Amino acid sequence: MLRNLRNAFLTGVVLLLPLGVTYIVVNFIIVKVGVPASEVFFWYVDDNIRDVTVLNTVLNVISLFVLIVFIIGLGFFSRYVLGRIIITTVERILNGLPFVNSVYRTVKQIVDTFSQQQRAVFHEVVLVEYPRKNSWVLGFRTSESKGEVQAKTGQHLSNIFVPTTPNPTSGFLLMIPTEDIIPLGMSVAEGMKVIISGGAVSPPYRPQSDSEKNRIEAESPHPIEEVVAEPEMIVKTQEKGKRDL
Repeated sequence: MLRNLRNAFLTGVVLLLPLGVTYIVVNFIIVKVGVPASEVFFWYVDDNIRDVTVLNTVLNVISLFVLIVFIIGLGFFSRYVLGRIIITTVERILNGLPFVNSVYRTVKQIVDTFSQQQRAVFHEVVLVEYPRKNSWVLGFRTSESKGEVQAKTGQHLSNIFVPTTPNPTSGFLLMIPTEDIIPLGMSVAEGMKVIISGGAVSPPYRPQSDSEKNRIEAESPHPIEEVVAEPEMIVKTQEKGKRDL
């Protein structure tokens, strides 16, 4: 009885947790972004109306939506010649202001760095034998080693970022010979899921060729259908096993 109650409670927590996190994130965005934007866009609205909770929330949501539309419009506008001229002029003005120019340049460099890395920082998911033989880690290939590293080692090395679990924002860099790296077919997003979940979540593997499928069936103790089984089938199999026990 107590075990059933505990399992039911954990199931309820699992169901409510995504909703709770979603509510916290949305509420944080509305409070931190929507409220200041509402004071700018609807400064003329009477305080008596703002005292009404429902109306105040509606104004905050509308302000957030207007701000998002403005940012999108700014992004499109910056693609045209006139927009680039205006942005360049504003940047020159900011660069000419004492103290402001140092802050602006620093922030702009950070933003540019992350925006460039977001486009092509992780090229593929790979397996690396580390820190010892027959011990493997999941990593992301970022680039090929060049310059002094290439010259001093005399090898064709690849830069592999190995993130930590469950926080993938930290990690360490490995420079490994390209022939010692095993590329994986999973996407970067799927690889991140494996890292964040500590290996609890693993994407299904679907061989690209019949020869590869036959090789896996010959080497694996489990049929290939079990390897590519969908999560729903795995859950049903686990539930059936629990009932049998």
